Amino acid sequence: EVSNYDYKWVSAKEREQLVKTIGVEKRRHVEKGTTTSDMCQAAAEALINGMQVDRSQIDLLIFVSQTRDYLIPQTSNILQDKMGLPKTCLSIDVSLGCSGYVYGLAMASGMMNAFNIDKALLLVGDISSLNSAYRDKSTYPLFGDAGTATLLERDKDAPPMHFSLEGDGSGYKAIIIPDGGMRNFLSKKSFDYKKIAPGIYRSPLHVALDGIEVFNFSLREVVPNIKQLLKFSGEELTDFDYVIFHQANKLINDTLRKMLKLPPEKVPLSIGKYGNTSSASIPLTIVSEIQNEVRGRNLKLLLSAFGIGLSWGTASLVLQKPYCPNIVEI
Repeated sequence: EVSNYDYKWVSAKEREQLVKTIGVEKRRHVEKGTTTSDMCQAAAEALINGMQVDRSQIDLLIFVSQTRDYLIPQTSNILQDKMGLPKTCLSIDVSLGCSGYVYGLAMASGMMNAFNIDKALLLVGDISSLNSAYRDKSTYPLFGDAGTATLLERDKDAPPMHFSLEGDGSGYKAIIIPDGGMRNFLSKKSFDYKKIAPGIYRSPLHVALDGIEVFNFSLREVVPNIKQLLKFSGEELTDFDYVIFHQANKLINDTLRKMLKLPPEKVPLSIGKYGNTSSASIPLTIVSEIQNEVRGRNLKLLLSAFGIGLSWGTASLVLQKPYCPNIVEI
């Protein structure tokens, strides 16, 4: 557990202002050697063992992450073997961040219908702490590490899920790690730190975040996307028990909530305890903030995720008292 009140790179006054603006008091950082797949596997094992699921019946595994184990091979295949899933299990890596959970749900549900798959495992998460420079006050205090697992089961009598997914590649530089890929291959210069602005020093191997662009994009695209989905599905915002946003930062999330005229109690936040956990933030918020209600009654949820890419999407679904284990810390 890491506290932003202990972030020595900035003054005590700046720390207080950071916490007030982005809403992050605490975060989780993994120990050296722990990977996103390790966190996702721990979550999946708790889910599978708690539900006493027959692993041989899981025929789809989707791993959504920007921090996979290796450049090649795909991490999903490694997880398929480590978890004892059958060779018939279709395993896919998806390189997405903030919007990844909604995209992953859409992909899983679509593939389950297309390939007649009864059970699918969606593993979503990131280790963002490794990509954030300590001397970059625009990113380091914001991001936390998390991995999640969601088990989907096909049921022809279940209420439908609806999705609205969009993207705009012209904004790809808004959140980017410039070096280390095939476009800008790793070099000696990749390790050189540069002063970007007061309080912001990083190398091209660290995430660069254009906060103003992300803020403007979020306010420009998220609400219309939600309204587009509601128009398609014939639903109203008042039909939903909760609206759960990707935990971008408190300022963005509070602004979106007010734009939709939603009361705070209908929009749970986990960012204060865990930070921005990339694609894991929506399932993490469900487990950490509304777990008892999820266990106790059917809940109609609207999920909204947005960020890196730029990409964004909305999902509407009903949770029918699913098994919802406690958070596992490794």
